[in-house]
Amino acid sequence: MIAPESPPGFVVRTEAQKAAWDNGFRLERDNEGGSWLRYGSTTAHGEIWIGGVPPHGPWFLSINHPGVAEELTALPAAPCPGPGLATYAFPALSALHVALDRVYRLGVSLPEAPLARFRARTTGLPQTTEAERLVVQRIGQDIFRDALMDYWEGRCPITGIGDPGLLRASHIVRWAECDDAQRLDVHNGLLLSALWDAAFDVGLVSFTDDGAALASPELGRAARVALRLDSAPRIPNLRDGHRTNLAVHRTRHGFSGGTVTEPSPSFAAPLG
Repeated sequence: MIAPESPPGFVVRTEAQKAAWDNGFRLERDNEGGSWLRYGSTTAHGEIWIGGVPPHGPWFLSINHPGVAEELTALPAAPCPGPGLATYAFPALSALHVALDRVYRLGVSLPEAPLARFRARTTGLPQTTEAERLVVQRIGQDIFRDALMDYWEGRCPITGIGDPGLLRASHIVRWAECDDAQRLDVHNGLLLSALWDAAFDVGLVSFTDDGAALASPELGRAARVALRLDSAPRIPNLRDGHRTNLAVHRTRHGFSGGTVTEPSPSFAAPLG
């Protein structure tokens, strides 16, 4: 069974440090000997361990954040155990770097991290007047958007648009109906391009548990064309948290079992 070099030599230590540093894990931890080099981050939750077989790999990554591990089910599992909850193997350093970038983005976007940032920035701020409450709300919305940008890797999962000015942080369950934890939970949000966000916000579109787009009969013909509903891809990798919140959205806007329960008198004729 292939396992990391023990103890890590110069090549492994150098490449591991560079990979960790380049991807936001810049705190070197006590490794307590053995095959694994341990790193942390001042901004991303969780720790990582890196190991490797010089000079060309494979390279190994082990993580201890349960939420991140749940998101990374598509990564190749390592043939050897690691010190974390989940351990992965990569044939080349480039693949290790890609994985570390995703681990970091998840570590700063999964629920406890945005909520912690929100509390740190708003503790002690007055919320007596409407203006003061709006300041706190804006801080939360900015943190939520940043978290969604990390979680969805800066792109609308339907259109592929990556221009920040054309992307919106869409709450699934409305801000006013949530507590702070749900407001800052990336599983209660979608990063959508502006037109999709507008349609989703007013309930002209919704999504099934597996990410397929649903259209209300009230959605006009021109809007259907502009949204390209006939060819819209499914939103990938939805989690249980997304599904729970999407069920609330569908119920609120009259979607049931993939359809709308009662067509509106203003029903727009379908395409074709």
